[in-house]
Order: sequence, then C-alpha cells, then structure tokens
Amino acid sequence: MSFLQLIFAELKAILADKTIVLTVFGGVLFYAVLYPLPYINQVPTDQQLVVVDHDNSSLSRQLIRHADASAKIKVIAKVGSIDEAKSWIETGRAHGLLVIPADFRRDLLLGRGVTLSYGGDASYFLIYSAVAEGLIAAGLDAGKNIQRLGLLAQGSGAQAADKILDVVKLNSIPAFNPSLGYTPYIVPGLFLLILHQTLLIGTSILGASQWRETGYWQQVSPFKLICGRMAAFMFIYTLLTSFYVGYCYYWYDVSLQASFSNVALLLLPFLLSTTAAGIAFSSLFTRRDLPTQVLLLISMPILFVSGFVWPTALIPESVVAMSQIFPAVPGIMAMLELNQMGASWQSIMPQWLQLWAMVAIYFSLAYWGTKKRLTAVVDD
Repeated sequence: MSFLQLIFAELKAILADKTIVLTVFGGVLFYAVLYPLPYINQVPTDQQLVVVDHDNSSLSRQLIRHADASAKIKVIAKVGSIDEAKSWIETGRAHGLLVIPADFRRDLLLGRGVTLSYGGDASYFLIYSAVAEGLIAAGLDAGKNIQRLGLLAQGSGAQAADKILDVVKLNSIPAFNPSLGYTPYIVPGLFLLILHQTLLIGTSILGASQWRETGYWQQVSPFKLICGRMAAFMFIYTLLTSFYVGYCYYWYDVSLQASFSNVALLLLPFLLSTTAAGIAFSSLFTRRDLPTQVLLLISMPILFVSGFVWPTALIPESVVAMSQIFPAVPGIMAMLELNQMGASWQSIMPQWLQLWAMVAIYFSLAYWGTKKRLTAVVDD
C-alpha cells in the first residue's frame, strides 16, 4: 500500500465512523456557536439600580440623575432602606444599589468628606464591574460639580475653575480587547482548546477501535501508519482551524494582530503534536469508549491551567508544571500573546520550541505504542 493510498484509507475510516465524524466535525461546528452565543451582547449596559436616598436634597437628586444618565446603569426605583434594596437584588429585580447618606448636601457644601455606599451582584463579574464603574463615574462628576460651585463662590472665573478641575484627564484606550467584552477575551483560547480536545478524541477513538481488528493498518509499518494517520487528520484540521481562526474570529470581532504566516507557523507544531499525542494515547486502550471518557474529564483542568481563564500565578506551581505535557497549554498562551497582544515572534519562541519538542516526544511514544499493539495482534 502506497503512502497516498494509506492517507485515503485513513480518511475513509474517519468519515465512515459516525462517532468520529460527530466528535470532529459536529463538535467543532457546534461549539463554534454554543460557547460564544450567551455573550453576543458582551458589553453590559443599563444594569438595573435601586437607590436608598437618606438625604432627599437637590444634590442627592442630581447625583441620581447623573447615575441614571450613565450608559452602564439605569435607576429603576428609590427604596426606603438597605434591606429593601438587598431584597430587590436577591430576587433579581435589580443588579446594584446606591446608598446616599443623610446630610449629603450639607457636608459637601461645608467641604467635608462624604461616603457613598454602592454595591451589586458579584455573581457576574462584568455586571458588577459595570455597576461599580457607572456609580464611580457618577460620584466623581457630582463631586466635581460641587468643587466648581465652591471655586465660583470664592470668586474664580468659570474658565479658571474648569482648568483647575480638569488638570488631569484620563484617556483610557484598551490595548488588547477594544470592546472590553467577554467574547474577544475568551474565544481565542477556547477555540484552540476545542481543536485540541476534539483532535485528541478523534485520533484516540480511531486507534482504540482498530487494535483488536484486522485491516489496512496491519499492512504497513508502524512508522508509515503514524505518518499516514497524522497526514489525514492534519488535512481535516487544517480546514477546521482555518474556519476557526479565519471566519469565526472575524464573525466574533476578535482582534487580529499577527500575520497569517506567523499564525500558521505557530499552529503547525500545535496540530502535529496534538495528533501525535492522540495516536500515542490511543495505544493505551482497546475499547473505543474509554478515550472519550478520560479526555472529557481533563478538559476542565486544561481550561484553567491554560492561563486565559484563571491566572497561573494563583495555581500551584506543581500543577502548572504538570500541565505542560498538554500541547494546548503552550499553544494557547503563545497564540494569545502573538495574535491578540501583538507580541513579537521572539517572545513566543520558547512555547514554539516546546511544541516541536512535543512533536518528537509524542511521535516516539506513538511509534512505540503502535508497534506494540500491531505486534500483539500478529502474535495472537
């Protein structure tokens, strides 16, 4: 059997297996829609806010109007106590609260410090940050207006007062996530993890289902079989990766900082090492259902140790060190630095070399495992 015939035989075996087709093609396409779908409206705005106004003065009402004018929050009610405001949040009718203390207007006019209390539902970080950011901005605006009135009362001109108050201006420009949304932040790393897991599962199912059977895989050497299998899966996943990194990135407005050649150069050892790891992993099983069960169990740990969902500095060093055996970990971190943060190729060189080292190591393990399985079948 020639090498080209082997590749066609591998592709035929992959496409004839409904489980592999559902995992590889169905999983990639399904998760491309499922995971980002809840975050399409990714920037939280108009978060419901209730106000407890113990002052009931013109300045407290002005502060409430400033808060309601913010794009991030919307004042929906005034309540009489903090306990009542908490009940609104607990029942989901509101996401945040603002407490204006008594003598708010008097203390401000006398130049005394005033403490505004605000809070929100911290179960959702984006919602909580939107409430906090909107209230902080409203409080600062109200304080600036009071300072302006004080300066005018002291005889300062309107232009001079404005210059004093606007000595420092904040110009906030997001560098790596222009929309400040969840989708551009989570999608790039998550898509690579999906490719990693579906590729591992697909190659593992194919190998585990063949070791006790007879077929074309016994007509070639272990080295040739591994090369043919890697070529077949690389052909499929080149198309699927292009769909993710190309169309899906564009559709979900994910920022693209790196050139096509650099992205392709990084993804090449990532796909090769993952394919080789899947073939090596398949040699551990003779039941086709076991690889899927094992790999699904480790999906969530890989997600956290990859560094884009949870800071690796807060994960035990031993766990981070152990996670380096999975191609997804250096692959995701290098992809985020290169393509989302605009890092130079030299900065991701350690991860790139690590991926190529994984290609050599997992290929050797795949060869050893495949040879052992094929030899065992011949002996039987």
